[in-house]
Amino acid sequence: MKTVILAGGLGSRLSEETQIKPKPMVEIGGLPILLHIMKTYSQHDFKDFVIALGYKGEVIKDYFLNHHLLNSDIIVNLKTGKAEYSNETMEDWTVRMVDTGAKSMTGGRLHRLEKYLRNEGTFMVTYGDGVSDIDISALIQFHKQHGKMATVTAVRPPARFGSMVFEGNQVVAFQEKPQTGEGWINGGFFVFESQIFDYLNGDMTILEREPLENLARDGQLMAFKHEGFWHPMDTIRDRDTLNELWKNGHAPWAKGRKL
Repeated sequence: MKTVILAGGLGSRLSEETQIKPKPMVEIGGLPILLHIMKTYSQHDFKDFVIALGYKGEVIKDYFLNHHLLNSDIIVNLKTGKAEYSNETMEDWTVRMVDTGAKSMTGGRLHRLEKYLRNEGTFMVTYGDGVSDIDISALIQFHKQHGKMATVTAVRPPARFGSMVFEGNQVVAFQEKPQTGEGWINGGFFVFESQIFDYLNGDMTILEREPLENLARDGQLMAFKHEGFWHPMDTIRDRDTLNELWKNGHAPWAKGRKL
């Protein structure tokens, strides 16, 4: 089953980083967040990726073209120029990178991938700027059981500020940046049937508006409620929070695997 990662946005709220690279290439613990996301899928044996490129897509192309070279031990015969890789550390992935337009919206990027996905039946889609400890296998099982056209993962957003609990004017509990206990939002990690393309129309289609709204109207959209960790990387503060979790060995999205 193919996994699409939408990796073409401008990332304007991360301009300190995204002036020179696309947002999915901003690093957590020395690795692009894009790689962290792909490893979440790979951990469940989903290793066939389609990356929808846009803004500075050439940076992502360069990264994967040189990924094997830069992450392997190499023996070079200087006389012949022949190179041999002397270890087996690389991921067994297939990565198709497709230019989906510099200004395309989320639904427009997916629409441009129709020729690669229309005959796939079921496929997955997520954003290139958010990490989670979601159980991908459970997500797929949920989607297959309900039999509808689309599944969106619902998450509880992280609070931007700490919370306090009072008794009168006395603070009796304080929690820094908790996961909020109410409300659900779109966390990405979609599963779609190929009929989704009937709901998309051109580059300016915003997936989160008419397509998802119309799927809901038609009774074809189900929510996989993920109660665990989810965090976007929209701002410098988000980047720093995720890097701090990684540095301290408390990165829930990477639990049980080695990066």
